[in-house]
Amino acid sequence: MFPNDKGDMACFPWRVFWIIQALVDVTLSQEIYAPHSIRIEGDLTLGGLFPVHARGVSGEPCGDIKKENGIHRLEAMLYALDQINSDDELLPNITLGARVLDTCSRDTYALEQSLTFVQALIQKDTSDVRCTNGEPPVFVKPEKVVGVIGASASSVSIMVANILRLFQIPQISYASTAPELSDDRRYDFFSRVVPPDSFQAQAMVDIVKLMGWNYVSTVASEGSYGEKGVEAFMQISREAGGLCIAQSLKIPHDHKQADFDKIIRQLLDTPRARAVIIFAYDEDIRGILNATKRADQVGHFLWIGSDSWGAKNSTIQGLEDAAMGAITILPKRAIVQGFDTYFMSRTLENNRRNVWFAEFWEENFNCKLMSSSKKEDTSRKCTVFGLFNRGPDQQHQATTPSTLQHSQDIICSRGYDLGWAEGQERIGIDSHYEQEGKVQFVIDAVYAMAHALHNMQKDLCPDQSGVCGEMEHAGGKKLLKYIRSVSFNGSAGTSVTFNRNGDAPGRYDLFQYQMNINSTPIYKVIGQWTETLKLRLNEMQWPNGEMEIPISVCSLPCKTGQRKKIVKGMPCCWHCEPCDGYQYQFDETSCKLCAYNMHPNANRTGCQPIPIVKLEWHSPWAIIPVFLAMLGIIATIFVMATFIRYNDTPIVRASGRELSYVLLTGIFLCYIITFVMIAMPDIAVCSFRRIFLGLGMCISYAALLTKTNRIYRIFEEGKKSVSPPKLISPTSQLAITSSLISVQLLGVLIWFGVDPPNTIIDYDEQKTINPDKAQGVLKCDITDLQIICSLGYSILLMVTCTIYAIKTRGVPENFNEAKPIGFTMYTTCIVWLAFIPIFFGTAQSAEKLYIQTTTLTISMNLSASVALGMLYMPKVYVIIFHPELNVQKRKRSFKAVVTAATMTSRLSHKPSDRPNGEAKTELCENVDPNSLAAKKKYVSYNDLVI
Repeated sequence: MFPNDKGDMACFPWRVFWIIQALVDVTLSQEIYAPHSIRIEGDLTLGGLFPVHARGVSGEPCGDIKKENGIHRLEAMLYALDQINSDDELLPNITLGARVLDTCSRDTYALEQSLTFVQALIQKDTSDVRCTNGEPPVFVKPEKVVGVIGASASSVSIMVANILRLFQIPQISYASTAPELSDDRRYDFFSRVVPPDSFQAQAMVDIVKLMGWNYVSTVASEGSYGEKGVEAFMQISREAGGLCIAQSLKIPHDHKQADFDKIIRQLLDTPRARAVIIFAYDEDIRGILNATKRADQVGHFLWIGSDSWGAKNSTIQGLEDAAMGAITILPKRAIVQGFDTYFMSRTLENNRRNVWFAEFWEENFNCKLMSSSKKEDTSRKCTVFGLFNRGPDQQHQATTPSTLQHSQDIICSRGYDLGWAEGQERIGIDSHYEQEGKVQFVIDAVYAMAHALHNMQKDLCPDQSGVCGEMEHAGGKKLLKYIRSVSFNGSAGTSVTFNRNGDAPGRYDLFQYQMNINSTPIYKVIGQWTETLKLRLNEMQWPNGEMEIPISVCSLPCKTGQRKKIVKGMPCCWHCEPCDGYQYQFDETSCKLCAYNMHPNANRTGCQPIPIVKLEWHSPWAIIPVFLAMLGIIATIFVMATFIRYNDTPIVRASGRELSYVLLTGIFLCYIITFVMIAMPDIAVCSFRRIFLGLGMCISYAALLTKTNRIYRIFEEGKKSVSPPKLISPTSQLAITSSLISVQLLGVLIWFGVDPPNTIIDYDEQKTINPDKAQGVLKCDITDLQIICSLGYSILLMVTCTIYAIKTRGVPENFNEAKPIGFTMYTTCIVWLAFIPIFFGTAQSAEKLYIQTTTLTISMNLSASVALGMLYMPKVYVIIFHPELNVQKRKRSFKAVVTAATMTSRLSHKPSDRPNGEAKTELCENVDPNSLAAKKKYVSYNDLVI
């Protein structure tokens, strides 16, 4: 079943042949002595690799015996062979034998041992080999090993697989889980009945994520199992995202206590990373737990152990408090009851084939079989009646375990009949017994090989029972094909199959080490993983009595309204930064600006509409102008009613009735605009604002300008001619006033056509630094510039009127109202000069709407009130309270009146020219109107006093 032609061998790397050549001498010595092996005869021989002993120290290849990982697993193979050989349906007429070797938990030592499996293919010269008595030995013919069961550690399997593939010997492991072994190009003859660590790593990642942990550390034993397991975990965590590795530490092969203490110190450098993923061998796990106790950090770490920890009590014996709360993983298994019965019935008498059983017996029962025993930690002797070596000429020759082991492998010219006298100890009665976790997989591995051989025998030897010639020379490649295609129910009742890479499907039980109801620490099954995770969180317990799931995160979650600023290179670590201003939390890592009409809600998780405000009637900003406007309206109506009532009286007539009514209408509109400016904006209100905003002032100042212009022209014309100026009649005055007003109306019409009135919500006006105080202002679509332009024409009229008032300031007050008009215009200019800086100075204020509206309306109210008070209130006072003064004056000629006014004006400026202060001249009351030419027109005095 091995390649025999040179063509097959020529394709292998030359480096491997160099290794084989270098180990030929070792192979010879192994054949002759081979003290660490078990040989069972059979038609077909299976190799076996088991860590019967731990790694040796101080240069020794092997250390103490491993009861569970070594003897239990080895006996599981022997048990499986017994079951198969006694099964008439499986491999009928074919007996399976075995050659079992001890790897001593060391890959290099296992490589030397595994060369035993290829002895049949290596030609050796043994002419110089002699027994201890000088006679040539009788060699047992090297058996062909058709397949190998093992090894346990991944590093050992990798080393052995590189040799076995050269000779095309299939290998089925019962415990090696390194992802590296899934590479079918490098390890094409390797298969395993346990799932690879890539599945286990995926299960670990799922556990970590379910717990809400995102910051973990890893610890690995040096070698393929630990390093590749952690590598798979890190790779899957990177692909899954949201998981960061705080520390990734390695336990060296030749470790010391200081190495474990250093690892714990390094783990404590990142105290937030409480969860620790551990891919390590038993002794390394114990070293870590011991270091945890020495550092007084029991309960701090949250261990997640791989299948090498599994549910073993030996790993944590004496360290239960440090392991409390640990979550461990183990390929889904079941207790094989038949093996328990078999193993507990093993004694020194019925288990002679296991050359290490005596050593196990001493360790298991803590006793010595003989004084030469290597066990030095006890003086108690086992209850053994005798150990005999019966030779042909000796009935009872004492022997030692080493003599027994030699006799199992090499039979020289003297024959021996070996025998043990049975003791009284019993496994499971006088010692604790618990089936080791990988027993099931050892049995499944042996059965997988047996089923493959069975199927191959059926195909190659259809008409023959037993091993036929074609099967003898079939080769390992053909057997591998049958191995990969087997499918049967294993010892746990689950199907045993292999994928194209030789891996078993991923099925895991999840354990947690915790206290049961009797306060006894146990491994409790808390869930399963079969491609998806099923975990019973309510059944879990945590160290130090913690009730909630402990945290293992780099950074605590940010509060609502805060974004994560990720630390470079560590996506699980961040700083929390608040979303400020008008930003809201868009996702965990970013803030976004709300829309222009929105502001962030209270917790900044979204945006909400900015509240809309307008100037309310009950606002203090509105109450004052409204109150002034109402007083002004009442006063204006009173004045207008008085004038209408006394329309034909001299004072009313002398005031210029037509222009007075026009002026009072403008004053009334100036008061009315207050209500239009405060009313809730809509298209109608906005239209009225555009119309009446400047119209009231335009009407008022157009009328006043017409009056002052008339006075100015009359007196200027009187200096030059006795003829009155043109366009001073009431009709002309109304025409001039109307033409001035029409300019304002024309501008408003153009404004309507270019930019139709509309309402808008201004969100910028009151967009304060604090978004909670932001408000949208409902207002008409009128800008500050448009307001000034609308009032600009009226201001122009006001300024022009003021200029005329200044020019006519020298006219005596007895003849006209130029001075009251002048005082009115001076006061009005002061009001509007104060208005402009207030209006524009508050353009950036949060209270802009209120300040500007109030300022504008009050300014207009004051302007109207000044004109009403100075021009009309004195007349109303005379009309009502002094009617005796409201009588018609004597008529004088135009020239006489103008001459008298001129003389009065001059004399008022030169009081020193007249003695005794006689500055006044008589009003020419005795002038005879008949002395003027008939053509001269008489002008009443009242017509000049406006």
